[in-house]
Amino acid sequence: MSIPSGAHTSIILRLELDKETASFGQIATAVSDTGGDIIAIDVSRSDKTTTVRDITVNVYDQKHTDLIVKAVGAVPGVKVIHVSDQTFLLHIGGKLETMPKTPIKNRDDLSRVYTPGVARVCMAIHEKPSRAHSLTIKRNTIAVVSDGSAVLGLGNIGPEAAMPVMEGKAVLFKQFAGVDAFPICLDTQDTEEIIAAVKAIAPSFGGINLEDISSPRCFEIERRLIEELDIPVFHDDQHGTAVVLLAGLLNAVKLVGKSLEQCKVVVCGIGAAGIACSKMLIAAGVRNIIGVDRAGAIVRGETYPNEAWQWYAEHTNPDCLSGTLSEVIRGADVFIGVSGPGVLKVQDIQRMAADPIVFAMANPTPEISPEEAEPYVRVMATGRSDYPNQINNVLCFPGIFRGVLDCRASRVTEEMKLAAAKAIAAVVSDEELSEYYIIPSVFNQSVVERVREAVIEAAYASGVARKTARPDSAAGAGKTVQITR
Repeated sequence: MSIPSGAHTSIILRLELDKETASFGQIATAVSDTGGDIIAIDVSRSDKTTTVRDITVNVYDQKHTDLIVKAVGAVPGVKVIHVSDQTFLLHIGGKLETMPKTPIKNRDDLSRVYTPGVARVCMAIHEKPSRAHSLTIKRNTIAVVSDGSAVLGLGNIGPEAAMPVMEGKAVLFKQFAGVDAFPICLDTQDTEEIIAAVKAIAPSFGGINLEDISSPRCFEIERRLIEELDIPVFHDDQHGTAVVLLAGLLNAVKLVGKSLEQCKVVVCGIGAAGIACSKMLIAAGVRNIIGVDRAGAIVRGETYPNEAWQWYAEHTNPDCLSGTLSEVIRGADVFIGVSGPGVLKVQDIQRMAADPIVFAMANPTPEISPEEAEPYVRVMATGRSDYPNQINNVLCFPGIFRGVLDCRASRVTEEMKLAAAKAIAAVVSDEELSEYYIIPSVFNQSVVERVREAVIEAAYASGVARKTARPDSAAGAGKTVQITR
């Protein structure tokens, strides 16, 4: 993602200078001529013929970085050894570590933490397997599982390259909800092998967060794991997006004085997120949803090779509209984009109903830029953090997993997702609600606890909570009444 104009970050250039032909003055000139600003210089190594220096430079974006690197590398006697920035430095060695909760200070501690004392705990779990939820890390630990096939906007980059994203997800779980999460990147994209692998590691975890698995395989993988495991399985790309979208939309329609049930909603991009968002809207009462993909609208009565699209055709588009996005968007109250950059035009928005609501959530470049859309929309939301109304899954998944772990839910039901969406929306008070504030900040500290409480209530109402006594909501996240079946 490019850094917005006016913003800046810094890079570190590690340079090897030939003492006879290169001077620092030449380097400084090259950086200055390309608009860079040197803010620090450190000598890393020096000998009789060469010196290695780390030059810290303020830059605007990746293109600016490339320009500076090219200019410095063209200076006679200068070799660019390495270029790093603050983000790369943060990832060195990964973003996670494991820490013991109980330090081992003497032989007595060792005998209780490990052999021989641990044998009693092992046998207690052997006699009653459900005790693993209270006597092991299973109680507060989830697996963030990916095959690297649909990572962010990068596509199929494989398991190793997906690890930084999964590590980041685990950091968010811990930071926002106190949930311990571990990244598991699988070196297979075979549906059956992924299902088998997750089932094999499931005894160690209290829940499974599926992440960045491409459509349509993600549907089958999630469905099978929900059926075959007794712990909650949640594909965040589908359901996390859907929950936060609904939360924002609930407040958007309230703001413009419309009824969600009466709105005409056009969803652009019928993949994992688009289908999940549509299902969530249907569950919330929306009756008129039209899905559009590259080939145009998905029409009821037609046959589609994709099983997920066939379901979609049978449950949406009640008026059997056909044609392109520009054709079916006429009179729509809401546009939801989970597709790609630039697919929505100003002329399309002008064809919408009064007070149009546009959620352009493609990342990093939305379906239409907020600057372009602003004169024509009433409410605008994106997936980006540098614009108002960010639809960000981090508003959802920490609180949902905090709740399901605390009540030991066996799965995540539609009622629990709806409850989470309403809880997120309710964080924004009527006094705060405005065109530029329909969804709370990801740093709003009340979000996780509100979602946790709502999810727990819905889990008991759905009959999937397995704690005999309800967790004590007043105790805060992670503190529960320790009574289990």
